[in-house]
Amino acid sequence: MSLKNKLNRLQSHMSHTTEKKVEVEQKSPSVFPFQDVWQQHHVSPYHDIEGSTCLIREIHYPLDYLHGNYRFQELYKVIEKWNETTECHPLTARGHQAEDLFFFDTETTGLGGGVGNTIFLLGYASVSRKGVTLKQHILPDPGGEIALYKSFLESIDYTTMVTYNGKAFDWPQLQTRHTLIREHLPKLPPFGHFDLYHASRRLWKHKLERTKLSIVEREVLGVKREDDIPGYLAPMIYFDYLDTKNPEGMLGIMKHNEIDILSLITLYIHLSNQLLGLDKEQTTREAYETARWFSSIGEIKKAQEGYEELAQMNDVAGIKAKHQLAWQLKKKKQWGKAAELWQMVSSDGDDQEKFSACVELAKIYEHRLPDLMRAIQYTDKALKQIETKEKYKKHKESLYKRRERLLRKLQKRIHQDE
Repeated sequence: MSLKNKLNRLQSHMSHTTEKKVEVEQKSPSVFPFQDVWQQHHVSPYHDIEGSTCLIREIHYPLDYLHGNYRFQELYKVIEKWNETTECHPLTARGHQAEDLFFFDTETTGLGGGVGNTIFLLGYASVSRKGVTLKQHILPDPGGEIALYKSFLESIDYTTMVTYNGKAFDWPQLQTRHTLIREHLPKLPPFGHFDLYHASRRLWKHKLERTKLSIVEREVLGVKREDDIPGYLAPMIYFDYLDTKNPEGMLGIMKHNEIDILSLITLYIHLSNQLLGLDKEQTTREAYETARWFSSIGEIKKAQEGYEELAQMNDVAGIKAKHQLAWQLKKKKQWGKAAELWQMVSSDGDDQEKFSACVELAKIYEHRLPDLMRAIQYTDKALKQIETKEKYKKHKESLYKRRERLLRKLQKRIHQDE
């Protein structure tokens, strides 16, 4: 039966893969079905002294290998640049070398987080001056978990893990499985963690419908997959492999996992270039999102530098930068400069930005740069901006009160001048 037909036959398993349990087969460590096929793909068995067995694949890439828009050797360049910076950032490699990182991804029998969900492939890559080494630890049957995790934990000697949504999924899942058999395994070492999923959302959610790694690969990194097996089919293919021991489908999953891991290297290089200002093709919107990220983590000086440069532009990112820069100037009590920027935003921003700018201008001209007529003008403009929007009901009430107060102040001043 062809793999395609088997997949169709197994379609009914899709909703049950997170809970399915498989009987452990007791086999001699010497049994290695389809050994010739596995060996052709650089796979060999690992036998634990307790009788548990897993499979390990190891392959190598040269540093000048081009994956998407970057060669792997460029990782050394961005880490060198990180080590020249003083700013703190969740993705900074300051204090690290390229050899300290490992790029990690798993394949599991489902997307749930319970004990019924099994990791059947642990994959990671490391970089050295000799090239990129990629290793995959494969679970040939449920009885091989001790060998799977022991071989993995014996291999990793790094300080920082790089993943894609690994904080929420891959690493917690590994911790769960480790807990179940911890008496047979070394302790899990502590790691730093760069999760590139959250970074990708920050920089590209404005232009990508979703920020799945495959979409980021295609739309941002220039990675083109050929004949790729979709990740959602991985559980079905794995269960078919457990039944037949034919590695045909598993080899496809392993290739999918391999590309995922290599893309983590490319993505970290690209994100670093964005954050370090090294990407000559960086869009103004990407530059804005970068500055906003620095602002959110308290690197105000770095953020302001980015906003000031963007504020020279009149595109969407330029207007957004003016808006953010005005907030920073307000905190520094530079009312005149803040008002100048908000005046531009009140004319050219989107609806929310126009409304916010008008409210801030009304406050400034009432309390900081007294000009009651201007304060009334911007209050009216803010009210007009939200007059048909029910969700702004509380804002309307506040603005009407402000308008009444301003009119009273203006009337009082007129009487004083008479």
